[in-house]
Amino acid sequence: MSRRAPVATRGRRAGRDPEPEAPRARRRVPRMRRSTLVVLVLALVVTGVVLGGRWLLHRPIFEVRHVTVTGLRHETTAQVLAATGLGAHPAMIDVSPGAIERDLRRFPWIARARVVRHWPDTVVVSVTEATAVAVAYGPGHHLDYVSGAGRDLGPAPRRANLPTLTVAGASGSWPFEIRGRAAAYVAGRLPRAFATQVRTIVEDRLGHVSLVLTTPVRFELGLPTNLHAKFVAVASVIAHSTLVPGDVVDVTVPGELAVTPPAG
Repeated sequence: MSRRAPVATRGRRAGRDPEPEAPRARRRVPRMRRSTLVVLVLALVVTGVVLGGRWLLHRPIFEVRHVTVTGLRHETTAQVLAATGLGAHPAMIDVSPGAIERDLRRFPWIARARVVRHWPDTVVVSVTEATAVAVAYGPGHHLDYVSGAGRDLGPAPRRANLPTLTVAGASGSWPFEIRGRAAAYVAGRLPRAFATQVRTIVEDRLGHVSLVLTTPVRFELGLPTNLHAKFVAVASVIAHSTLVPGDVVDVTVPGELAVTPPAG
């Protein structure tokens, strides 16, 4: 009896299901490379937005067309526009309020300035001018106004009804840099009760201040501290004491007044 030869099978074994083919491995992009690509795309988008925004903000619709200046008495609007460049219609985005405020303080009479932008085309400049509290002899021996901060405000007429500041031992003319500010400080705080009677305010080498009245009577204030109490003492002496020209009244300690009569 003859036997059949077994039938050969390819790719599989008899009686078993064929094994599935192994899937091909996918090629993965490294995570670092993908994050770098994302960052690059975002940077390009942001750069495009910024450049496009700046281009848009430099269009004529966003140029300075209206400028309002308030608070001027001694300077003019034309001077302010020329000094700040606002008269040249710059782009609103290029207007720097801080820089303009610093530039305006170069004017003698401008003590403070505030600049506000109102989009799309308006800038408002609010100026606070200094107040003249005294006069002093400036360059060329011309009389100049002086502010309470000791700032030279420019020429004053001879008839100006304000105290004259002098600094003992100072060479040159006002302003005397650091020296002289104590006298200006006192001038800015004189009370109405006797301010018009003060003819001269003198500052010595140590920074001590004295008031010379029109009578003339001299009041020694010492350092410019505790001024309210010292001024109350001065007003009380003027109102209730009989003084003669040349008297010197020491109110350095307001509760301990001392009167020195004129020599001789």
